[in-house]
Amino acid sequence: MTPSLAGFTDFVGRNVQLQIPSEAGIMFGIILFIMNLIIMTIVFYVAGVIVVGKRRALLGDAFVISLLGTVVGNICLLFFPTIIGLLLSLLVWLLLIRHYYETGWLGALAVAILAVIIFVVVLIILGLVLGVTILLLGSLAF
Repeated sequence: MTPSLAGFTDFVGRNVQLQIPSEAGIMFGIILFIMNLIIMTIVFYVAGVIVVGKRRALLGDAFVISLLGTVVGNICLLFFPTIIGLLLSLLVWLLLIRHYYETGWLGALAVAILAVIIFVVVLIILGLVLGVTILLLGSLAF
């Protein structure tokens, strides 16, 4: 049970209760963030090499896209927890891809779509290898 702080009202007018995470929750979040960052970097690198070529898609750029996209995207979703936040997050990802891979809007969109496809395939493979297919596929795993 995590202790709670005094509540406050969010942007929509709902009463929100703040929770203080435990040490285990913080460690789990940090490990999850690092694992997600590693996987996203590899996914963006592979998608970038396929779409824009090895000359413009560098591993360092893929890391920066993953790091900044995750942080700024989460901030957008934190302040705008609606479809507006999702659209802002998507725009941030596309702007980062467009800037770091030196491509146009269609190239950035192609990298993003291919990255999503590769990410889903990686998640399914990791789920099969680690034996957590029920979490990934739900009732279809039976």
